[in-house]
Amino acid sequence: MPLLLEVTSPALVRQFLDLPARLYQNQPQWISPLDPEIEAVFDPAKNPNFAHGEAIRWVLTDEAGTTIGRVAAFINHEAPQSDPTLRVGGMGFFECEDDQTAANILFEACHQWLASRGLAAMDGPINFGERDRFWGLLTDGFTEPNYGMFFHQPYYQQLFEQYGFEIYFRQYTCYREVAAPLHQAFYKAFDKYAQQYPTFRFEHARKRNAEKLAHDFHHVYNLAWANHSGISPMSLDKARDLVKQMQPVLDERLLWFAYHHDEPVAFFVSLPELNQLFKHVSPRFGLLSKLRFLWEKRKYQARSDKKMFGVIFGVVPAWQGQGVESALMVHARAEFMRAGYQDIEMNWIGDFNPRMLAVTRSIGARIFKTHVTYRYLFDREREFERSPIIR
Repeated sequence: MPLLLEVTSPALVRQFLDLPARLYQNQPQWISPLDPEIEAVFDPAKNPNFAHGEAIRWVLTDEAGTTIGRVAAFINHEAPQSDPTLRVGGMGFFECEDDQTAANILFEACHQWLASRGLAAMDGPINFGERDRFWGLLTDGFTEPNYGMFFHQPYYQQLFEQYGFEIYFRQYTCYREVAAPLHQAFYKAFDKYAQQYPTFRFEHARKRNAEKLAHDFHHVYNLAWANHSGISPMSLDKARDLVKQMQPVLDERLLWFAYHHDEPVAFFVSLPELNQLFKHVSPRFGLLSKLRFLWEKRKYQARSDKKMFGVIFGVVPAWQGQGVESALMVHARAEFMRAGYQDIEMNWIGDFNPRMLAVTRSIGARIFKTHVTYRYLFDREREFERSPIIR
């Protein structure tokens, strides 16, 4: 009989972290997330969501004591809710052998824990944190995962759906070759705004001016993205913290802004695709791994076939639909190529955001991977509704 154990000791933490290495040992596409980054999610001293939420995690063992599954559940009482009549919690960090009974035990543990705290549904697999990490189940495009995202076993989809999870929204990761030509309309926009210099200008950030980078990012993010479904406004201190965290891996040539009279009105923020470095180091990320990372980073910077990851793209509402994003893309693409970047994958876009998907298609990108965020309603008679579309 399988045994469900709450993770409350260092030994059980180790079982939680080590399970994926066994499940994916025959899949070379898998790249392990770093253990310290997983553990930070469950550390109240490092995860601010504990200030207004709580989390729990379990491992599942068989009769011989072998770990066969793991999962976590969490509540964020301040998370935006698209439906005020439905209080939704989260589950995630799911890994399991191909065993529906075992998976159901893990899912049911999350269900009961959340229901006992007054919640009416759970979304999963998601993160106890922001949507840019550890969010969604991979269902198509089983290639190397980008940094901050999980690779999943193909059979996980059946485990979720057999239990009763339904698709809340699909998440699309898009890809393009950096050197692929842009539509002529992009160059018309480029010429239009070139004639308005210096009223309009386009430039990449400077690492040495971290405070300006934080201010500019904070300004555009809150105007372009905050108050979308599931996205909260960002404080300036949070923006400063993000810049500080990214400093060791930033390539300033990948951080592009458009300015109107010195006001930032659009951004396209990217990073080197860090899993191309982390796949060479141990997930425990001790001293030797950190030294190996620095060596791999130095080698990677010299390459002319680098891969980049588009983190976020946005235009403040007052300038949307006026070609600013097109002109920005022409400037950025030229610099990306000079810096030796060959491929770009972009942070996922939900199917609830058709406008942003259209923008992505307009630059010649195609869907390369699909993740799914599922929802499970505890009242099985309640009518299921998909995520609202952003208009």
